[in-house]
Amino acid sequence: MKSNLVALLKKATLLFILTVLFTNCATQKTTVTSKSVATSNTNYLDAISIESLRANLTKIASDEMQGRDTGSEGQKKAGRYIIDFYKSHGVGFPKGASDYYQHIPAAFLNAKYNENLPDSENIWAFIEGSEKPNEIVVISAHYDHLGIKNGEIHNGADDDGSGTVAIMEIAAAFQKAKNEGHGPKRSILILHMTGEEHGLHGSRYYSENPLFPLANTVADINIDMIGRRDSFHKDSSNYVYVIGSDYLSSDLYTICESVNKEFIHLDLDYKYNDKKDPNRFYYRSDHYNFAKNGIPSVFLFNGTHEDYHKPTDKVNKIEFDALTKRAQLGFAIAWEIANRKDRLVVDKTDGQ
Repeated sequence: MKSNLVALLKKATLLFILTVLFTNCATQKTTVTSKSVATSNTNYLDAISIESLRANLTKIASDEMQGRDTGSEGQKKAGRYIIDFYKSHGVGFPKGASDYYQHIPAAFLNAKYNENLPDSENIWAFIEGSEKPNEIVVISAHYDHLGIKNGEIHNGADDDGSGTVAIMEIAAAFQKAKNEGHGPKRSILILHMTGEEHGLHGSRYYSENPLFPLANTVADINIDMIGRRDSFHKDSSNYVYVIGSDYLSSDLYTICESVNKEFIHLDLDYKYNDKKDPNRFYYRSDHYNFAKNGIPSVFLFNGTHEDYHKPTDKVNKIEFDALTKRAQLGFAIAWEIANRKDRLVVDKTDGQ
């Protein structure tokens, strides 16, 4: 009887040891996978190039584009340049679309304010997800500006040439990751919006005529003016204003904080995150048309400066080191949202 008990105890002890070893191995494997994702993130952050940002912005915000007013030939020329960039990097247009354009009729653009705008277009590009392709992460920026006023070209290098070239680079980085076997689990929809300066018309049109159901849209990361510094940060451009990240999703706020702390090391400034702020920036860029529909959204922004909406908003005043880091933050946020196991939780109802 005693010898049987000893044998049973030995067997139980062996089983316990094997269980512990298996659990440790499983935990170690999970940790390695997590580190692998983080390492890939770091590798593709480096794909966002200051040289490419400079070259693209020099073109997008040149006099040749005539200030990119909504529906103008200058804006259409800028749009063709953007599309040629995507083609050269192997970034396609979305499934369900016939080309890179979402056409918007003049009747829609003029319905609110009757500014006699011609037809225009949003531009979209797409990187399909490997595991959850029907869940969509939107990365947006507007590519229109003010055109020519009183005979002077408003180049809009910061507003929003900086965001335009940032999301071009972000798209190319995601495509590079996919080409190398590290593509996002969720799909990435890049949206260049038209008509923002005239009343957020392009994003409003997309929200009312979405290519993918809004219910499947996980988040919007909107980038509008990230190439300069404002008067509150005279001594350093190593900051970015973060607006709206905590309005609908505690997950989104946490992700913005954590990826910045781990990879980017900008000072995240929440000065304009108060909805009662008199500037009302939360309501003044394209993320708002996603947020008001219950989609977690974050707006990355450098604040206004002395050249805001003036013909002096030119490329030679852009701080490309700051632009690069802020573009990398946008990529890192999108990377984490696209690759995490669960989609962002919507645990608040304060989108409007």
